[in-house]
Amino acid sequence: MSNRMVLSYTNSFAVFRPKFNGHFIPSIYHSDVLSLTRHVSSTTALSFCQLQASKLHDSPVTVASDVRYGSKQIISVDSTLYDYILTNVREPKILRELREETATMRGSQMQVSPDQAQLLAMLVQILGAKRCIEVGTYTGYSSLAVALVLPEGGHLVACDRDGKAIEVAKRYYDRAGVSHKVDVRHGLAADTLKSLIQNGESCRYDFAFIDAEKKMYQEYFELLLQLVRVGGLIVVDNVLWHGRVSDPLVNDSKTLSIRNFNENLMKDNRVDISMVPIGDGMTICRKR
Repeated sequence: MSNRMVLSYTNSFAVFRPKFNGHFIPSIYHSDVLSLTRHVSSTTALSFCQLQASKLHDSPVTVASDVRYGSKQIISVDSTLYDYILTNVREPKILRELREETATMRGSQMQVSPDQAQLLAMLVQILGAKRCIEVGTYTGYSSLAVALVLPEGGHLVACDRDGKAIEVAKRYYDRAGVSHKVDVRHGLAADTLKSLIQNGESCRYDFAFIDAEKKMYQEYFELLLQLVRVGGLIVVDNVLWHGRVSDPLVNDSKTLSIRNFNENLMKDNRVDISMVPIGDGMTICRKR
C-alpha cells in the first residue's frame, strides 16, 4: 500500500501512520473527517478525531473532537500569531499609554486586550449607541475605548469599587477629553445598577459590558437586561475562563459560576447570543 493516497470523494491527502485501534490511520491534511468513516467504524473515527484534536493542541490549527462537526480547522492563536494580530489593531495613542501604565500595576491582567477593546468600540459604533454601561472598569481601558467613539452627547456609566484604579481611569478620561461623557460610579456595581432602575432608567441604555466579579455575572446580567433596550447589546467577558470552563475536573467557585452562567445563557430566550473566542472569550448578547 502506498503511504500517500487521496481519501474517497475528497481532494485531501493523507499519510498513513502506525495502527490505531487496529486500523491504519492517516494523518489528515485539509481533509473531510467524515470521509474517514467510510474506511473505519464511526467509533474509531471519533476516537481518532479526539486523538488528533489533542495532538493539535499546540499546533496552528485545531478541530472539534466530535466527528459530526466535520474537519473544519479552526485557527489556534500562539504568541507569534497574536503578536501579528496586535500589529493589526488601530490603537489610539492615549489608549496605548494607558495600557502601558496599567501593565506596571497590580492586577494588570484584568485589563481587556487591545483587540477586545477595538471590537467593543466597533460594536458601539455599529449599534449607534449613545448610552452605555460598563460593569468593572479597572483603570478604564475598555471604557475609554467606548467613550472615544460615543457621540458628543453620549453617556457612559462606569462602575468599579477599586478607588485607586478609578483615579487612573479619570486621569485618562481627562487627557482624552471625554470626561463629560463618563459618569464614574465608585462602589458595588449591583447597587449602582439597582439605583439606575429605581431612578426610572429601564430600557434607556443601548450597550453594556460586563467584566467584573465572576460570581456575580448572573445578577449583573439580570439587572442589565432591565436597563438595556430591545435590540441593545450586553457583552460579557471571560466566558472561556482560561479554558477551565471545559475541564470537568476544575470546579472552583469562579469556574462553576461562569460555567453555569454560560449554560443558563444558552437556554435564555430573552437574548440572541454569539460566543467569540477573542481574549479570554466574549459572549455578545442581543436583547430580543
